[in-house]
Amino acid sequence: MSGRSHRACGFADDAACLNIETKNLVKLLYFAWVRQKIGKTEEEYSLPGGVSNVRELIEALAARGPGYAAAFRNADSIRCAVNQEHKTFDTAIKDTDEIAFFPPVTGG
Repeated sequence: MSGRSHRACGFADDAACLNIETKNLVKLLYFAWVRQKIGKTEEEYSLPGGVSNVRELIEALAARGPGYAAAFRNADSIRCAVNQEHKTFDTAIKDTDEIAFFPPVTGG
């Protein structure tokens, strides 16, 4: 691609573009009715600037569209896990983390 901008990011080569495209990338997993409202089981998501914990991530996701807004409307009814450990919404997140959202689980 010498001399021309890479179409996805504007950089001149694939290596520079790959570096910018994967910055702050997290893996999101959705389960049960959260998955149904969003319409997907998982996705990779680039954290917007200023998003540093699960609560801020939920706010950013809710602004993405109607399905996300519906899924996160009552955040108190959602649980989360970061890197496969149950966490609170105040838990810090960073690139390469895996964040899962699911309804409370009951047993019996």
